[in-house]
Amino acid sequence: MNAVTIQPYALLDDAECEQRILAAKDKLGDRLVILGHHYQRDEVFKHADFSGDSLKLSRQAAQSSAEYIVFCGVHFMAEVADILSRPDQISIIPDLAAGCSMADMADLAHVEKAWRELSEVLDADEQITPVTYINSAADLKAFCGRHQGIVCTSTNARHVLDWAFNQREKVLFFPDQHLGRNTGYSMGIDLADMVVWDYDKPMGGLTHEQIKQAKMILWKGFCSVHQMFQPEQIDNFKAKYPETKIIAHPESPFEVCQKSDYVGSTEYIINTIANAEPHTRWLVATELNLVNRLHDQFKHQGKQVHFMSPTVCMCSTMFRIDPQHLAWTLENLVEGHVVNQISVPQLVAGQAKAALDRMLEVSP
Repeated sequence: MNAVTIQPYALLDDAECEQRILAAKDKLGDRLVILGHHYQRDEVFKHADFSGDSLKLSRQAAQSSAEYIVFCGVHFMAEVADILSRPDQISIIPDLAAGCSMADMADLAHVEKAWRELSEVLDADEQITPVTYINSAADLKAFCGRHQGIVCTSTNARHVLDWAFNQREKVLFFPDQHLGRNTGYSMGIDLADMVVWDYDKPMGGLTHEQIKQAKMILWKGFCSVHQMFQPEQIDNFKAKYPETKIIAHPESPFEVCQKSDYVGSTEYIINTIANAEPHTRWLVATELNLVNRLHDQFKHQGKQVHFMSPTVCMCSTMFRIDPQHLAWTLENLVEGHVVNQISVPQLVAGQAKAALDRMLEVSP
């Protein structure tokens, strides 16, 4: 019997999907683990066996006894799960269209072109450590693996950059310029020593002298969610509520992070608000689904948690994973059909894992 197509599931309402998801989970038992990223919509997030950031989830799945890893996140996350999991485990994403616009801003062809152009100015392999944010495709992690580079997360970026600068004098950081800039600045690197590589321009739009003088070369990439936050939003909110604490994810623009009381990863944001005094007010620069969840979770403590942008801003690609796609995925597994498997080619996976392993070695 062939796999059931997705089309009939589009007609199901969320309530019926929920019942079918629960039934499928019960039938699959410990053969299945569902991973839910913090930015996932609630009607999907509620079915997760583990929740958290992408790396944490992949490591938890690899340590489980599950045969099937269903990642309710985006494509690069399912790739990391496949790379770190055992050979007997299968990584799946419910909707293949759930990508990441930031990850798409740095593809292998453009990064290899940049490396060749940088090599015209200096000895790239001797002078530059490539660092890719985990929010990137597997082949870019493999690129870093081949060039003695490394992967970072928003949690460990500072430790990773410390390691990178101990290897070579310069860093090429991709795909998110904001995480690179905010982390570099927190380490004492002057803004003048950080240049932006525009991948649509020859030599990144930089002169030979700018490349030679730079300590960090930041890829011109960004998260479409965090790019929405602006310093004026902080000023306007604090004019009404001056007691507000500001907390931002480091994918936010530099000016926003400079005006924030706290800057850190998704897990850091959650823990900081969780551990805060009751009856405090928070303005948060990160994804809407997470902020709404924090608002609901801590309102009984009198904490007021607000989303920074006046414009609704969620991770639209992750939003593609809905109860209908999850029900379709799980019911096919019940019938013995694997749909939307994410399988990273062995050579790419091995090189990517080398870069990931370096990160895990240097992270606290």
